[in-house]
Amino acid sequence: MKFGNECYTWFMKESGAFWDNQLAHMIEVTAKAGMSGIEPMHFWMGDLSDPVKLGDCLKANGVELAAIALVLDWNNPEETEEEIRQAEQTINLLKQFPGALLCTVQMPNGRHDLEQRRLNLVANVNAVSRRAVAAGVPCSFHPNSPESSINRTEEDYTVILEGLDSSVTGWTPDVGHIINGGMDPLAKMKQYADLINHVHYKDWDGNPEFALMGEGKVDFQSITQWLSDRNYDGWIICEDEAPQAVDDPDGVTLHDGKWIVETLIPSISAS
Repeated sequence: MKFGNECYTWFMKESGAFWDNQLAHMIEVTAKAGMSGIEPMHFWMGDLSDPVKLGDCLKANGVELAAIALVLDWNNPEETEEEIRQAEQTINLLKQFPGALLCTVQMPNGRHDLEQRRLNLVANVNAVSRRAVAAGVPCSFHPNSPESSINRTEEDYTVILEGLDSSVTGWTPDVGHIINGGMDPLAKMKQYADLINHVHYKDWDGNPEFALMGEGKVDFQSITQWLSDRNYDGWIICEDEAPQAVDDPDGVTLHDGKWIVETLIPSISAS
């Protein structure tokens, strides 16, 4: 299994503005943490949205582009012109990095008109994924769990995951978001195991939400052992949203890398 890092750790709350156009720094810290991949958000890549500059920076640090998170609203029955433009721009960038995934994420913006908007989301994600896969870019959908998200509860998961076109779209279980939505992460992963092609790790303690990795209630050992037993060979991306990340995203990332190497990996038995 390959461990990587998501850039949202630097984006949290008001601290995000300080880190604008510092993806190169995030790649450097990811490498220092002992992680081998990174997943930036499509709208927050700055100068490294240039594939040549991005490739040079990744190579210099020995880090791979694991995925790019495409974060859009997708509230309408079909994509808007602007959503199509941003999706195509991201797909074209990913084409320069074979194997890197397009990770679709809906921007949470309220649970009004829930039934229709869930169907709209599925239709939009499937449309984006079909175009991406046709261009040689693999895809995965990532649910989230803010109270304003329409992909947060068990009912949401049933409607959305079972509506995905599995021939073009996998699923990214984010274990912290799953437990934050009132579900058991491993049970949900087992239920939709065949969809999994990308994984996100964050810890949770319910006070009120997320915790530093290894200090919450998510059973990472059992989840990772299950993935290992299934010979999962994709990315596990750390997206730590602990409160400490607001003031010290570098330190949180370094902590996560150390915890993975010194605690998590030694606890996993060989398949």
